[in-house]
Amino acid sequence: MNRVLLHTPDGVRDIYGSECSDRLLVKNRIYSRMKSFGYRDIDTPTFEYFDVFAEEINASAAKELYKFFDKEGNTLVLRPDFTPSIARCASKVMLDDGESVRVVYQGKSFLNTSLLQGKLKENYSIGVELFNDDSVYTDAEMIALLVESLKAAGLSEFQVSIGDADYYKGICEEAGIDSETEELVREQILQKNYFAAESIMNERGISEKYSDLIVKVSEFIGSDDALIRATEQVTNSRSIKALERLKKLYMVLKEYKVEGYVSFDLSMLSNFNYYTGVIFAAYTYGVGDAIAKGGRYDSLLGKYGKNAPAIGFVIVLDDLMSALYRQNIDIEHEEDVLVLEYTEKTFPDMLSKAGELRSRGKKVSLILKK
Repeated sequence: MNRVLLHTPDGVRDIYGSECSDRLLVKNRIYSRMKSFGYRDIDTPTFEYFDVFAEEINASAAKELYKFFDKEGNTLVLRPDFTPSIARCASKVMLDDGESVRVVYQGKSFLNTSLLQGKLKENYSIGVELFNDDSVYTDAEMIALLVESLKAAGLSEFQVSIGDADYYKGICEEAGIDSETEELVREQILQKNYFAAESIMNERGISEKYSDLIVKVSEFIGSDDALIRATEQVTNSRSIKALERLKKLYMVLKEYKVEGYVSFDLSMLSNFNYYTGVIFAAYTYGVGDAIAKGGRYDSLLGKYGKNAPAIGFVIVLDDLMSALYRQNIDIEHEEDVLVLEYTEKTFPDMLSKAGELRSRGKKVSLILKK
């Protein structure tokens, strides 16, 4: 046999044994918590038309999609992200009566990144989306549910960083920064490369006042006092409105009693262009990247035919499991399998015994004695 057939391609892996059962157990705990908040199940296709995602990610990320063609020559992609797929589905069948809609999903997403840095190209995710409610109370419900979901998984030491895309976008609008320059600057800020972001703005003729202000977003990190300091730096209505909403959000999170798990980071942005308001991500030690990400995307559904406010988040189960193992968090492992040996003579009795044990919820393997 060709040795290549014994190995998986780069960026994917086999999962089996206790690791596989641990994942199912943790995923089901999270799923149960999400269902307890009133979220209903949804399942969208693993692949979609390229156009569903094309406008919502930047040019460099678009190159990392897994693309292929159908018989008619249409370009299809394996989903890199669930949100556009669910937004497409929701706009088609769920929003007619104007009532709020809550959905929970789970499955695999695919991104053909060349900068692996230990990251997988295939990830299992579980998440929620909420449509037809633009209130700050919905923002708070999302963040509180994320905290509750991570606690249900077994994590106790983690932090949810909260920002608002409109704070940054308001500054860019006031500065007259075009969309191409904004995308380039955002890409550098995402990588925390503020020197490069400043260089791009200088090259594009952005005034020093606004260049300094955009680079300064990295300074507004911490508790709610970071919002007060940021308010003193801006004059445009979009940024000020974003900060006022974050202040109110913090007050509602205190009602949920989760304020100890949250902090603010106004430098938080996303590769995805669809975020319009609050954005957030969860971090814990033992993992280099966020284990969960989410935010508000009130303009996305209109691209599929129905305008509606929306917010959601996703937990990357692969990264969460890495954190649980590296933090030596005890996971209640699956109950051991009982083994019953049998011979040709004892088979009827052992089969009967196995049936009785299985009816009581036990896991039983019948093994032929040699």
